[in-house]
Amino acid sequence: MKPNSGTLVINIMNGGKAEAYEGVYQCTARNERGAAISNNIVIRPSRSPLWTKEKLEPNQVREGDSLVLHCRPPVGLPPPIIFWMDNAFQRLPQSERVSQGLNGDLYFSNVQPEDTREDYICYARFNHTQTIQQKQPISVKVFPMDSLNDTIAANLSDTDIYAKPVTERQPVLLTPTGSTSTKVELRGNVLLLECIAAGLPTPVIRWIKEGGELPANRTFFENFKKTLKIIDVSEADSGNYKCIARNTLGSAHHVISVTVKAAPYWITAPRNLVLSPGEDGTLICRANGNPKPNISWLANGVPIAIAPEDPSRKVDGDTIIFSHVQERSSSVYQCNASNEYGYLLANAFVNVLAEPPRILTPPNKLYQVITDNPALLDCAYFGSPKPEIEWFKGVKGSILRGNEYIFHDNGTLEIPVAQKDSTGTYTCVARNELGKIQNEVQLEVKDPTMIIKQPEYKVIQRYSHVSFECIIKHDSTLLPTVIWLKDNNELPDDERFLVGKDNLTIMNVTDKDDGTYTCIVNTTLDSVSASAVLTVVAAPPTPAIIYARPNPPFDLELTGQLERSVELSWVPGDENNSPITTFVIEYEDGLHEPGVWHLQTEVPGTQTTVQLKLSPYVNYSFRVIAVNEIGRSQPSEPSEQYLTKSANPDENPSNVQGIGSVPDNLVITWESLKGFQSNGPGLQYKVSWRQKDFDDEWTSVIVANVSKYIVSGTPTFVPYEIKVQALNDLGYAPEPSEVIGHSGEDLPMVAPGNVQVHVINSTLAKVHWDPVPLKTVRGHLQGYKVYYWKVQSLPRRSRRHIEKKILTFRGNKTFGMLPGLEPYSSYKLNVRVVNGKGEGPASPDKVFKTPEGVPSSPSFLKITNPTLDSLTLEWGSPTHPNGVLTSYILKFQPINNTHELGPLIEIRIPANESSLILKNLNYSTRYKFYFNAQTSVGSGSQITEEAVTIMDEAGILHPAVGAGKAMASRQVDIATQGWFIGLMCAVALLILILLIVCFIRRNKGGKYPVKEKEDAHADPEIQPMKEDDGTFGEYSDAEDHKPLKKGSRTPSDRTVKKEDSDDSLVDYGEGVNGQFNEDGSFIGQYSGKKEKEPAEGNESSEAPSPVNAMNSFV
Repeated sequence: MKPNSGTLVINIMNGGKAEAYEGVYQCTARNERGAAISNNIVIRPSRSPLWTKEKLEPNQVREGDSLVLHCRPPVGLPPPIIFWMDNAFQRLPQSERVSQGLNGDLYFSNVQPEDTREDYICYARFNHTQTIQQKQPISVKVFPMDSLNDTIAANLSDTDIYAKPVTERQPVLLTPTGSTSTKVELRGNVLLLECIAAGLPTPVIRWIKEGGELPANRTFFENFKKTLKIIDVSEADSGNYKCIARNTLGSAHHVISVTVKAAPYWITAPRNLVLSPGEDGTLICRANGNPKPNISWLANGVPIAIAPEDPSRKVDGDTIIFSHVQERSSSVYQCNASNEYGYLLANAFVNVLAEPPRILTPPNKLYQVITDNPALLDCAYFGSPKPEIEWFKGVKGSILRGNEYIFHDNGTLEIPVAQKDSTGTYTCVARNELGKIQNEVQLEVKDPTMIIKQPEYKVIQRYSHVSFECIIKHDSTLLPTVIWLKDNNELPDDERFLVGKDNLTIMNVTDKDDGTYTCIVNTTLDSVSASAVLTVVAAPPTPAIIYARPNPPFDLELTGQLERSVELSWVPGDENNSPITTFVIEYEDGLHEPGVWHLQTEVPGTQTTVQLKLSPYVNYSFRVIAVNEIGRSQPSEPSEQYLTKSANPDENPSNVQGIGSVPDNLVITWESLKGFQSNGPGLQYKVSWRQKDFDDEWTSVIVANVSKYIVSGTPTFVPYEIKVQALNDLGYAPEPSEVIGHSGEDLPMVAPGNVQVHVINSTLAKVHWDPVPLKTVRGHLQGYKVYYWKVQSLPRRSRRHIEKKILTFRGNKTFGMLPGLEPYSSYKLNVRVVNGKGEGPASPDKVFKTPEGVPSSPSFLKITNPTLDSLTLEWGSPTHPNGVLTSYILKFQPINNTHELGPLIEIRIPANESSLILKNLNYSTRYKFYFNAQTSVGSGSQITEEAVTIMDEAGILHPAVGAGKAMASRQVDIATQGWFIGLMCAVALLILILLIVCFIRRNKGGKYPVKEKEDAHADPEIQPMKEDDGTFGEYSDAEDHKPLKKGSRTPSDRTVKKEDSDDSLVDYGEGVNGQFNEDGSFIGQYSGKKEKEPAEGNESSEAPSPVNAMNSFV
């Protein structure tokens, strides 16, 4: 149980079972005056049991029959919510034909083939335990009558299915069964009646009440009118309710007899009694119900029959009568009204007291009302016996009586129509035989709020502006608020709607602004409103409107002149068809800056007066500029001048700084006040300073209106507290804030010590140093500078111009990284501290060396003197060896005509060599070379080059490398050239024509000796290849078309060796030796090319190039 409370807390979160606390609980509160008891509180644990295991047989039905799928959920507490879903957790669609009953079963008025499925699943959701239980899926198979075959019919009994067409049936009720049933419901609950029918076509349900009408506003139909729902039922809802199911073949009906019972409900609940000794009283307990409840009494929680006797008490059914009570008669009584459907329990105490009067209303409470409205003045009281209440007006006024006052039983005084003369002090007096007490309250009667000028009906042209007035009068002690509404809603959020103090202005009116505009005025005591209608009409045809800048305002007037403010008013000039959106107010200070106008403020275009804030000692003139969408008007004529009185300065100079220019001074600077900021004549500045943490007294000097003062003879770089205060002839400005400055800096005195260098790798080092004492910096520490330079390269020992590099490290850092060093070199460095004055002395030079690194690439690689099987390579040493060279690495590999790379060969060359002759290379072959140098650390970057060995001794081209590259480039790309493809097509066409001519001559018996053909078509392979003879040999591929050796010819046995031509007539013949016909002509000359026999030696297996094939044919 909670302390100081009657609340009992049962917590099972930390253990325990809810079942252990199941039961009926009742609370009893007891003191010396009696005991009160609560209603019975029943605690039952929620339950969500699992579904019982059952074997579900498939449902096989014929089309058109009815079907009921039973859910039969487990019994839970509270009962579960039932719904049907499929395996995909989608709710099954329901309709007039298929619907779920109140018991959770799924009813089919008639089944259709689309109802066939295997996943009808009933779910039970237990909300209290937040769990969902699932029944096993139910299978339904519908047999269409038009496709039912003998095999299916043989597996079913005659009673299950008939193989005949679907027939329509009149309605039959599935639930409830029979012709009548009964239903009992409790008063105040929801009555649910259900009728679900089978039939084909699907029946329609209708409900009626026999001998009466269904209650209006409390009757609802659910589940496609299969469920009748009546809320908040009463005994009058008892009767017979008939549901009628009807389709085209007939109807069926069922009558449900409804009886409404009632748990007990109060007619008169017992009320507390406060009696004084000797008084009489009664406790009445009256309740009703169906059946009528039984009334029983308890005293202090004990049945009254066995409670202690009290001679002043008498029980008479539902009433207890008290006569001549005494203080011992105080007690708490309980009335219990119960029947079979529930019970009522009420506590009522009988308190016998002898108490003098007490007034509970706070003293001097203020009541405010509006004239002609009722005023209610409270006088809540308590006493035993019950006090009598009297009201007086004023301290010594007479008792209030008469029809102009109403006296309520609770002590309240009501003045039905309060007037201004009703204002005053009212006194309430309460008295009984034990004493008297009084209390005063105040009444104020206020004037009513009135709208003395209401908004008026307006007809306005489109795109013009309109204004509604709402001028009010109200009691001076009340603060009104004005709200504007359009068609009883808030005004549109549109900047065109401008709400003023007593008006509403709409700019650029459009058609959507049509409507009723209401002005509502609210105070704490009353509210008034007035409305007007706005009608927007189209503007009549008018000449073209000329839009222009507005005319300047005029009649500027200054009123309400005060020391620091003035009110400026003006009359707007002509808008020139474009509404004024803004007024710009400018001012001139004729005392300090005559002729210069400054922006003072801007106000909306609907405003013609403004309250302006002013500064002292300024001779003001004002002018107004009007602005519309076209532009700005000319300035108005200046207003009259207004000279404000002088005053002490309001502010001090800003941006005060103290920075020394030389080691022994302090330069104090500030931003001077502007003329109008001086607030009076004789502007000066009081400059004060003192050495921080050293001087106690300020040194001050008053200077004229300047912005700098120099303090001489200061120590070097010490902090000073500085302040600058403005003053004029009338006095000083407020005390200024202090700033910290420093006297002048000098060069640092000492160099950083303990400089150490840690070499990280061949190009990076880290330098460390000890910071210098801050006192020796003699200024603001800006950082450290590291000077470093290369002394010499270790292998060369050569001295060149020394180029020093500088790295700056900001702040109080004590280390830094030196990047970009050269490997295998000797360096020197020193470190210097830097302040605002400059650099301090350098630390002693520190020498460090970088280790070896990998070298750069060789400076060049040349390939010269190409021969049939050798190339000469020449190279230059790396520009940056970055160490001692140990060797060179040469890698090379051949490249074929498809740009594929052959095996890679590697050669290591001593470091002192600068050339190399490569031998035993393949002739007419392109090679790619990779060349790099090495140190003990590793290999450097490589340089690459390509070269080609020559085709024969006569074909040497110089320079070899360049010629080889050019030839290779042209040969590789020839097969993809457009002209070449066209030429090959022309050749093929010529050959075709030649073949046709040969066949024609052969048929005519003509002779075509071989000798003539050979003379006409000499073997192209024995013709020398020239660069300028125009033959195709110029473009032959270096690898596909191997050159013949000098003076070589095709051997007599027709075999092809490596040095012979790839393209001989043998390749295009029928056999090894070829064949001749009777007239000696060569038969195989024009036959297709056969696959070559394996060549001897190292001959390439690649097919001949198109150029060679063409040479052979031609």
